[in-house]
Order: sequence, then structure tokens, then C-alpha cells
Amino acid sequence: MLSGIQHYMYCPRQWALIHIEQQWGENRLTAEGQFLHENVDNPAYRQKNGDVITLRSVHIASHSLGLYGISDAIELLPSDTPVDAITHPRYSGYWKPYPIEYKRGHRKPDERDEVQLTAQVICLEEMYGIHIPEAALFYNETRHREVVSIDEHLRQLTYELSEAMHKTFESGFSPKAEERRGCRSCSLIDICMPELTKKTSVSYYLKKMLDEETA
Repeated sequence: MLSGIQHYMYCPRQWALIHIEQQWGENRLTAEGQFLHENVDNPAYRQKNGDVITLRSVHIASHSLGLYGISDAIELLPSDTPVDAITHPRYSGYWKPYPIEYKRGHRKPDERDEVQLTAQVICLEEMYGIHIPEAALFYNETRHREVVSIDEHLRQLTYELSEAMHKTFESGFSPKAEERRGCRSCSLIDICMPELTKKTSVSYYLKKMLDEETA
């Protein structure tokens, strides 16, 4: 799933617990995120603001990335030329797609959100044979839209992460737990138990348990 690429960049183990082991947990942050997308992901909703049309929950896929998903929103901007533009059965003329991904919180210190947005752009480019130079992230906490330039760096990083995701998935094994900043806010912390890896090794833990039983 395309949405997993941001999880993989943040924490490969978190991604594997969800997509390989089919584990899931809820907390306040995941609940807020689901509430936000319930208000965004309405495929029947078409918003027209002047000449701009907004499509919701568009199914997208990329053969080169091996990813598929559903975009939050795609704005259709009117174009005077068919170059890098598409047509729509409901609206006459040419339109340039402009993907927008909605996020619960605020801008992250890394590029996990930008990578997910870039994957959506690559999907649309492959599906329609066009080039999309930029897209946007909308953060619900700040109520601000961040314009993202889909440059070569982001594209290369997206391909590298998607390849790593496939290799991890094909292995069938989840990466080892590693305690890091942000673990406490992860809804899977009780399943992952990263604190064990920091305090002690598995062999030490088992030896301790055996010693207690024989004492």
C-alpha cells in the first residue's frame, strides 16, 4: 500500500508490524487521523472553487514503484494546452492534476510526508503520461498548506524506499525493534516493546528467566 511508505521511512519495524504481521493499535493520534480522513475521503464529493475542481479519494497505482493507494484530494487546474494535462468526462477542456495530502499534525522534521506525496505524483504521472512538478501537504493542526517541489531527490528517495519495502515484505520478517525518538507516541509500542532492546538482549532476558526458575 502506498500509504505505508511514510511508515517505512519513519520506522521499518512499525511498517512491518502493520503490513507483514497485520498488527494494529489505536491511540489518540491514530483516532484523530482517522477522523480527519473521514471528512476528506468522500469519493462522491466534487468541490468547484472558481475554475478549480477538487476530486476526492482517487484510486492510483504505479507499476515502477509497485504501490497502489487512494489519494486524499486532487485539484484539477484549468490548462490552455494538453501538455502535461488530462481530460475529465464531466468537465470539458484540459486540466492539470495537483495532488494534496491531508495530515493530522504539523510538518515533520524528516521527509516522510513528502515521500508519500511524491509516490502519489509518480502514480499519476505513470497513469496519464504527464509530468507533475509540484504538489501540496495540508496540515490540520496548523491549517496551512505546504507546497512541495517534486524534485529528483524526492523521486530517488521514493524509489529507494519502495524497493526496500518490497525486499522486507518478501523476506517475511519484521526488522528488530530499535528504541528511538517518537516511540512513546506510537500506537504499536506495546506490541513492538522497543525498551527491551535498549535495556537488555533477548539472550540475557531468557537467561534471567531460567535463573529465576531454577533459583
